[in-house]
Formats: sequence, C-alpha cells, structure tokens
Amino acid sequence: MIDLFHMLTDEERAFLAMLSRFCAAEIAPKAAATDATARFVAPQIKALAETGMLGANLPEPWGAGISAQALLKAVEIVAGACGSTVSALTAHYLATDSLLHGGDDAIRARYLPAAAAGTSLGAFALTEPNAGSDPADMRSRATRTPQGYHLKGRKCFISNGGVADFVVVYAVTDPAAGHRGISAFVVDKGTPGFTPGRAEQTMGLRGGHVWELDFDCHLPETQRLGQEGSGFKTAMKVLDAGRVEVAAMCIGIAQQALDLATQWAKTRIIGGAPLADRQGIRWQLADMALDLQSARLLALEAARQRQNHERFSLAASMAKLHASEMAHRVTDAALQLHGGYGYTRDFPLERLARDVRIMRIYEGSSEIQRNIISAYQLS
Repeated sequence: MIDLFHMLTDEERAFLAMLSRFCAAEIAPKAAATDATARFVAPQIKALAETGMLGANLPEPWGAGISAQALLKAVEIVAGACGSTVSALTAHYLATDSLLHGGDDAIRARYLPAAAAGTSLGAFALTEPNAGSDPADMRSRATRTPQGYHLKGRKCFISNGGVADFVVVYAVTDPAAGHRGISAFVVDKGTPGFTPGRAEQTMGLRGGHVWELDFDCHLPETQRLGQEGSGFKTAMKVLDAGRVEVAAMCIGIAQQALDLATQWAKTRIIGGAPLADRQGIRWQLADMALDLQSARLLALEAARQRQNHERFSLAASMAKLHASEMAHRVTDAALQLHGGYGYTRDFPLERLARDVRIMRIYEGSSEIQRNIISAYQLS
C-alpha cells in the first residue's frame, strides 16, 4: 500500500487528522437522515467551513494552500462520511477554481475570500438541456450592450445552483468562433432575471441538490471572467481539477463500502463459521481492495502532476474513469456480500450504491473519458 502521508507536510497531516475526526463526529452521523429527507446539506457545509475545507482547493492568499495530494485525501475523507456533502463541496470548488483560473485579481478579491471562508457558496453552470458533453452545442448567449452584456439561456443539473450566492455561468459571446466564442460570467444571487427552478429529484446524493437555472439578465462588463472568448479554456482547466476530485469522491465512498464488507465478512456467521472463512469471499475482498488501490494510485499520479503544474488532462481522465467504474463495482459487490440486508435502508450499502451511480456521468461521462484517453493514445 502506498504511503501518502510521507508526501505531506506536518501541517497537512495534522489538518487531515483533524478533518477525519471532524467528519466522523459531525458529518457521517447525518448522512442517512440527509438521504432520507433529501434536505440540502447547508448545515454540513457551514460546519465544514470552520475546518477550512471550503478554501482547501485554493492557493494562498485566497485559501489554505495545501498540496494537490493533501486535497485529494481531504476530499476522500469527506466523501467517506457523506456523498451528498462532498458533492456540494466539490461543486463549490468548480466555481472558485473558475474564478482562480479565469478571473483577474479584482474579481478574485471580490469573491474568493468569502468563498474560502464559507460565507459565500458557489456554483458552476456549464451544462444545458441540449449541451452536456460537448459545450460547442451551448445555446446560452451573452450579447454585448452599452452597459455590458445581456445573458439569456438555461442551464440544467447545476449543483448548488438554487442556493448559491454566486454562479459562474458559461455562455456564447461569438457564435461564429466555436469553442473560442465561449465566455464566463459571475452572476450573483438576486440578480434581476436570474431565476432558479426546482431542485431535481435524484436517485442518489439526495442532499446535494441540482437545479435548472434560467437567465435573462443584464450584467456589467466587470462580471466577465478574463477576456471575451476565454471561457472554454477556463472550463477545461476547471474540469481537469474536478475530475481528480470526482476520483477522490469515488475512492472515499468505495473505501467505506469495502470497510463495511470486510467487517460483515468477519462477523456474519453462516453454517457455524464467519463468511471470511470462505475462500470465495476472501477472493472477493481481495479483488475489491485491488480495484480500489489501483484507482487511488491513478488519482495520486494525477494529483502529483497537478501539484507540479504539469498538464494533467490525460491523468485526470484516467483517474476519473477508473475510479468511477471501480466505485460502482466495489459498492455493488459490498451490497451483494450483505445479501438481503444490503438491499435494506437499515444498512448504508444501498445508499452508497445510489450515490456513486452519478460519478460515471458527471464531469464528463465514462464514454467522454474514453474518447479523451483514446485521442491521446492515437495522437
């Protein structure tokens, strides 16, 4: 097993130990009730803000300034406690990463301190009803006016969208320029013409809500991130980071499933002996551990490249693809090992299986990741 902790500073190790204790005491005990009630995880996010996690993805002076490897482990810890909470947290990261990569110092200074402190929650609005995997199909338009821009369009499946204090919205400013005609804007909560719809009723991550958002609003030019036409480049940088964080989410949930399966195998008595005495069960656990560790190594490599400021798009796609497929296999195997008990809500396995299902779809589906990886292979 790889020793992540030797890669970290003493301060990072202390931070992760504190975060692990905090999540075990304050986040994990609420996970089942959050899933049952489908209430948005606002209290958990507020509590996490006190640990510094809402700015953990940001460098100093904006945020905690921890390494990419430490961030990977931190996201895994939160995911192991509650999938809904980590989904809202990482959606916030997509928004603040957009500001970090796309914005100038003035707009960063306006938004990032409050976002890192957790007094302002962000959302990232890229997906549309007719533009998911390919942003070139985007129909939202930001048209120049004497006062700035008129933004008009609809976004869907936007995590945090209906409760966020600010939303980073991607829209077409030059329809003839393709990807180079996409720009990014920051839209504040309460902006006239910005209307959140209802929260979607989802299969899993039921406390990490996604919304449809409608925009028909005027924005000053100061709300644009970077130069006009730079939005696609910003979004791709943000998604690279987001895919590594999705991998960490998958690893955290899958680790919880494997831990539960291991404990069940040790204590469940069938025919006078624990399940763990059976070779078939032992091999299942071995395969699950192998699958999980390989995903962790791929994610660590992506985090290493990110930390060293290398181009990590390929590593991020590999990590995201393998981890999301792995989490499906591991949670399903853990549920199966529990038999009928795993299918009940008295045990967390069915919730974990539902929570990981979206991981193979968002931040670029498994099929899109295969396209990216094969494009590198064939280039």
